[in-house]
Amino acid sequence: MKYFTTTSAASRRAGSCVIVGIYERGRLGEAATDIDKASKGLIRHHIKRGDLTGQLGSTRLLTSVDGVKAQRVLVVGLGKVSSFGINQFRKATDAAISALKSGKVADIANYLTLEDVEGVSPYYLARYCVQTVGDSLYRFTEMKSDHRDPPIALKRIGLALRKKGDASKVMRGAKHADAIIAGMTLAKDLGNLPPNICTPSYLARTAQRLARENKNLQTRVIGETEMKRLGMHSLLSVTAGTVLPAKLIVMRYKGATKQAPVVLVGKGVTFDAGGISLKPGPGMDEMKFDMCGAASVIATITVVAKLKLPINVIVVVPTCENLPSGTATRPGDIVKSMSGQTIEILNTDAEGRLILCDALTYAKRFKPAALIDVATLTGACVIALGHHRTAVMSNNDKLADSIIDAGIAADDRGWRMPLAQEYEHQLKSNFADFANVGGREGGAITAACFLSKFTKGTEWAHLDIAGTAWRSGRKKGSTARPVPMLTELLLQRAGALP
Repeated sequence: MKYFTTTSAASRRAGSCVIVGIYERGRLGEAATDIDKASKGLIRHHIKRGDLTGQLGSTRLLTSVDGVKAQRVLVVGLGKVSSFGINQFRKATDAAISALKSGKVADIANYLTLEDVEGVSPYYLARYCVQTVGDSLYRFTEMKSDHRDPPIALKRIGLALRKKGDASKVMRGAKHADAIIAGMTLAKDLGNLPPNICTPSYLARTAQRLARENKNLQTRVIGETEMKRLGMHSLLSVTAGTVLPAKLIVMRYKGATKQAPVVLVGKGVTFDAGGISLKPGPGMDEMKFDMCGAASVIATITVVAKLKLPINVIVVVPTCENLPSGTATRPGDIVKSMSGQTIEILNTDAEGRLILCDALTYAKRFKPAALIDVATLTGACVIALGHHRTAVMSNNDKLADSIIDAGIAADDRGWRMPLAQEYEHQLKSNFADFANVGGREGGAITAACFLSKFTKGTEWAHLDIAGTAWRSGRKKGSTARPVPMLTELLLQRAGALP
C-alpha cells in the first residue's frame, strides 16, 4: 500500500474517492461542509430526505457530484460530536473501507483526519487510520479450495492535513502503521491456520524463514535433546502426550550496540486439548489459538526489524502440543523445572505456565533490561476483564506503567491486575516446592504468581491475552493483539516517536 498526504480541500481533490463525515443532528464535518458548499447543498439535501443520518458507521456513496473533482464521495456517520474519539474514528474508518473494498476504488483520500479526535496528534491519527484500513482489508482464505478472491483494488491511501508542517509526522505514522499491519497480518495468519498445519515445527520454520528474509534477524531452534540437557523438564512434561516434537525458538534483533535487550517470551501451544485434564468438547477447536502469544512476539520482532529500530530485542518461544495419551503427564506428577524448582502438576490443562517457566529461566541468560511474557494463559482472565483489555501483571511499577501507557497510545489497551504475596499461598504443595494451580479464586493472578517464581531479580511483566487474542462467533479469528501495544512500547524505548 502507498500513502500520501494532502492539504487540498475535499472538493478539489481528484481521484477515485474522498471520505467525509457527518455527525448526528445534521452537523457536517469539516470536509463535508466543503463538499456541501461545492455541490450547492447536496449533503444537506440528503440529510433532510433522511438518506443520511450521521449514525456512527452508516455510509452512503455519492457519485459524479457536481462541483467535486473526485469520482465518488463517501459520506460516513460519525455519531455524536461530544463523544467523537479514537474508537469512533476507527469505527467510522472501518465502515468506510468496508463499503469500498469490494468495488473498484483504486485510491482514497480520508478527510476524517481533519476532525477533532480528543486532541490526538496527527502522527497517531495517521497510525490509527492506516491500522484500521489494514484490519478491515485482512482476509484469510488460504485453506479454502477456491481461495482466489478478486484482488483488492485499493492501492493508495491519502491522509488529509490541516497544515503542511504535519506531513512528516503523518508519513511517519503511516510508515509505522504499515509495519505494524504487516506484523499483525503475520500473527493473524499463524493464529488462523489449523493445528494440523501450524505445528511447533511449522512455527520454527516460519521463524527461520523470517530470519532469511530480514538480514537483521537471527533465528535459532532448540530441539528436545538440548532441552533435556538444559533441564527443561517442566516444558517437556507438557509435550509428553504427543508425537510432535517441542521446539524452543530464539530470535534476535540487534539494532543498538551496548544495550541490554528487551526479551519477549510467547506461549506457543499450537493445540491445547488439556492433556489428561481434558477440556470439554464445545469450543475446543479454538484451542488452536493457544499459540497467539508466540505469534504476537514473533510478529513484533519482525515489525522492529522492518523499522530498523535502534534497540535490541530477543524473542523466546516455547512451542508444543498438549494432548492426552498413554505417555501424557498425569495429575499428581512432579517435575523439575530448568530453575531447579519442583512443581506438582495438579491440572495438566494449566500447561502454559509449565512451558513458560522454563522459557523465562532460559531468557534470563540474556540479562534483559525488561522481560515480558505474552500468553493466552487463563480463562479466569476472560472472566475478570472480558474480551476488551489485556491483563498486565508485573513486579516493577515503572515497567507496568509503561506497558499500560503504550496500550493507551496504541489503542490496544491493557489493565493492571495485582501481583501480591498473599496469592502465592494458594500454590502451596505438600509434595513439591509448589503446585501449578491454586484453585479458581484469582486464577489469573495465581498463574502470574507462579511465573514470578522464575523471574526474580529481573524487571518482568506478564500479559494474559486469553480474552483479547481472538474473536469467537461469526467473526471468529485471530486479532493479532497485543502486537500494537508491544510495538508502541518498543518504539517508545527506542526513542523512535516524533
